[in-house]
Amino acid sequence: MESETTDQQGVRSVQRALGILGLLTDDRPIVTVRQIVESTGLAKTTVLRLVSTLEQNGLLWATTGGYMAGPGLWRWAHLARRSWELPPETQRGMRELAATQRETVNLYVSRDIYRVCVAQQESPQPLRHVVRVGDELPMWAGASSKVLLRDAGPNLLDRIAKDSPHGPDHATVMRQWIDEATRKGYGESHGEREDGLSAVAAPVLGRSGGVVAALALSGPSIRFTPERVAEFAADLRQMAQQMSERGFDHPFGRAG
Repeated sequence: MESETTDQQGVRSVQRALGILGLLTDDRPIVTVRQIVESTGLAKTTVLRLVSTLEQNGLLWATTGGYMAGPGLWRWAHLARRSWELPPETQRGMRELAATQRETVNLYVSRDIYRVCVAQQESPQPLRHVVRVGDELPMWAGASSKVLLRDAGPNLLDRIAKDSPHGPDHATVMRQWIDEATRKGYGESHGEREDGLSAVAAPVLGRSGGVVAALALSGPSIRFTPERVAEFAADLRQMAQQMSERGFDHPFGRAG
């Protein structure tokens, strides 16, 4: 019992430390102890202890006005970049697709009940949809979710549905959406997660034939007419097939 309590305390400390690092963003690159206390609800003594540990390990760096990301994160950032950065030909293809179809191109992968954006090329139009790389979005709606969940079992769908604003019965609706996307070869959505937002997505397959990613175009619903959706789907399916044929898997990289 004592060891279990110790383990639980260790996990809690790790979660709290990660929560502190998560407060750093592009808009807030420096965070103060006071801001950490206010954001986390932790006691100041606990925050000071965690901040000190993070600083000692190079994950935070004390600077004028507070703490910023530490140099120790560079090693992890380098490893993440090597694992997740797309090959040049795929990056070029996404840029060309965004320029041709004039909508934002995103690449998503699954992480339990969420989908994570791992690459993006923004639309050149002033009115556009933007999701930052690293953002997590729910799986209970959206064109990409319908593609990513093609091989999902009932247990996963149930957990996603329970986490949705629609309740447990939403699992049945999701299964219908997934089956339709599988039949058509692409998924589409219109205002399911956010009013006025539409998307079209095609599956990227891994070496085993399973879906490892969803390549999507998204933007204002007013521009996603039936005719345009058909064009988007054709281009997405073509590019997704090319990515699959190059031997992509998870994490992304060339086979072999």
